[in-house]
Formats: sequence, C-alpha cells, structure tokens
Amino acid sequence: MVIVPKVRGFICTTAHPEGCKAHVQAEIDYVKQHGPILNGPKKVLVLGASTGYGLSSRIVAAFGAQAATIGVSFERPASDNRTATAGWYNTAAFETLAHQQGLYAKSINGDAYSEEIKEQTLELIRQDWQGGVDLVIYSLASPRRINPRTGETLNSVLKPIGQAFSGKTINIMSGELSTVTIEPASEEEIRHTVAVMGGEDWEWWMESLKNANLLAKDAKTVAYSYIGPELTFPIYHQGTIGQAKVDLEQTAARLTKCLQQEGGQGAAYISVNKGLVTQASAAIPVVPLYISLLYRVMKEQGTHEGCIEQITRLFADRLYAGSTVPVDEGGRIRIDDWEMAPAVQKEIALRWSKVDATHLAQYADLAGYREDFYKLFGFEWPGVDYSADVDANVEIESVNE
Repeated sequence: MVIVPKVRGFICTTAHPEGCKAHVQAEIDYVKQHGPILNGPKKVLVLGASTGYGLSSRIVAAFGAQAATIGVSFERPASDNRTATAGWYNTAAFETLAHQQGLYAKSINGDAYSEEIKEQTLELIRQDWQGGVDLVIYSLASPRRINPRTGETLNSVLKPIGQAFSGKTINIMSGELSTVTIEPASEEEIRHTVAVMGGEDWEWWMESLKNANLLAKDAKTVAYSYIGPELTFPIYHQGTIGQAKVDLEQTAARLTKCLQQEGGQGAAYISVNKGLVTQASAAIPVVPLYISLLYRVMKEQGTHEGCIEQITRLFADRLYAGSTVPVDEGGRIRIDDWEMAPAVQKEIALRWSKVDATHLAQYADLAGYREDFYKLFGFEWPGVDYSADVDANVEIESVNE
C-alpha cells in the first residue's frame, strides 16, 4: 500500500515502516558519530522502549555502549488495511539494525503494567543474561493503567489542582490560537493520575527484579520527568501530572535505599528532560504553543536538541561520566539545563506575552513542530519515497520467534 499520514486530533493514525526505519537509523548514526560511551552499561532493560526517550535510550545503550538490551512496549502490528503503530515499526527496525551489528536485542510486546508481562520479562532475563541487569530505564507513558494487584482501572487526567486554569493554546495543524479553560481535578482524579503516572509501577518492577536476583550489584535505574517553565506550571508542574512526578521522586529515594542495602552500590535517578514534540506532549493544553516558541528560540541560539541528543548527553555526561552523577538540590539529573537557561526562558516569556495570530510565524516554529510531529510516525524523513508501494506487515524478529 501507499501510506500517507492521517491525523486525528493530536495523533496520527498511520505510520510508515520505511520512515520509521530512517528515524531509527538517523539516531544510530548520531550516536556513532558521538563516539563510544566508556564504562557504560552492558545489560539494559528499557520499559517503554518503542518511541521517544525510551527508544533513544535503547539506541544509546546499544550503539553507544555496545549493551545488550531488552525492550518492553505495547504496540499494535499491522492488520487488514491498517498500518502498525510507529512504535512497532521502530522496534522492528531497531532489532534488525542491532542484530546486523552483532548486538543482543530482544523485545517483549504487551502491557508492561501487567504481572504476565513482568514475569515474561524476568524469565527472559533469567534465561539469557548472566550477572544481572545493570541499568533499568523506566519510560512508560499511558493515559490508563489497570492495577494488577487490585484490578482497578485507573485513568490519568491533565488538569490543574485547586482552581480552574485559563491560558493560550494552539491547534498545531491549523495554526489557530485560542484560550482554553480547564476545571480543577477532583481528589479521585488526582489519585488516579498519581497511580498511573507516579512511581508505583516503577517500584514494583525494581522490587521484582531485585527479589529475583536479576539486578547487578551496581545497578542504576532512571525514570524520566519534566518540570518546564512557570508559565506551564498551573497545568503541568503544579497540576495532576506534577503530583505524579512528586510521587516519582519519592519513589526514587526509596529505590536508592533499597539498591544500596547489603553493600549494593546502585542508585535510582529522576532525569528531568527537555520539552519535545511527543505523542504525550501534543495532548497537553498550552504545552504545544510553549514548545513551538521554545524550538524557535533554541534553534536561534544554537542549543536545540531532540531525544537522541538529550539521551546521549544523559549517558555520556551524567550517568557514566565519572564516579558520581551530578544532580541538583532535589537529587535530579537535569538535562533540561539548556531549555531552562535564563536567556532562553527570558526570550520565551517575552514572545509568549506578544504572540497572537498576526505574529505567530514571527515568534514560533510551527513548521518545526509539525515536522517533528510527522517524523514521530515515520513521515517527512529525507530519502524515503513516500509515493512507493510498501508492505505494512513488518515483523519484530524476537516477538515473532
């Protein structure tokens, strides 16, 4: 079939296998150009490995540190006249390219919140890896989670806490600016959001690995977070998602104590990353407008980064740069440092106050945002013939063994 992008709301319902392969190859090329990551991890488990920061983490571990990787994600293969999801094609491409380099790479496709997938993952590690996992990346993002121990269905919401919030937002596809008003979350909605987006599942994964003696003595684990600027605080940092991130940080502290019991030298970290175009961020009111301004300013100042640049810095300059990992006063790794630089934020605040329909093109990088959005799904990659007939049915080697 000839595959074209079909956008509905803030998602694209189609994905292009050759474009997704080009995406993975481009990130691999960047990592190879950066040079090897010395003293990096050797056995890496990535939870949420198929897109965004999770995919980039798997690529950096494999092609930067020559690590064996297991990736867990929940993606849909192609069926009838439907393409697979972008994450499915990304995973298939990653495995193929990793195997060509002689790297161990296996993937598990299923609900990472479930006990079934957890046990399947533990069994694979037990069978294939000696010495235990030395890095666990937790990059799961979902609007919904079923608690495997209670059976309760939990749904996260993007809402302020305490009072309603009104702010500027943008329809990225049409370029239409508007004001959005969001009512405050209920206590039940806050509880659900913390249960989905907080640290409970991360902690259960780490406990399961430790109890099964599948962690190396010096194992590290990293979960990804975001803080952002004050102008997004009401809907993000001080909202329901922000409460979940507080829980994530508290979980990191507990996990570090657990990893350092009985002479262990491991640690758990929260990495605060830069705001980027992702399937998750596109759904958050106000954030797309902020990111379009951010892209414009950082490109003008020569500091713009994508996922792969961010994660390469995380591994090479933070996690594996020396005997200690540099953190802020809250114990967080900050690779959002270039985004939060005073010169960047001062310029964004100025543009935010001035941006309107007339001056949108002057202040924001709407074209750059759209390009990155389409690239998430395998479109607009140079060198790909999008008029060609392609087979949408692509297998992931280890999933189809």
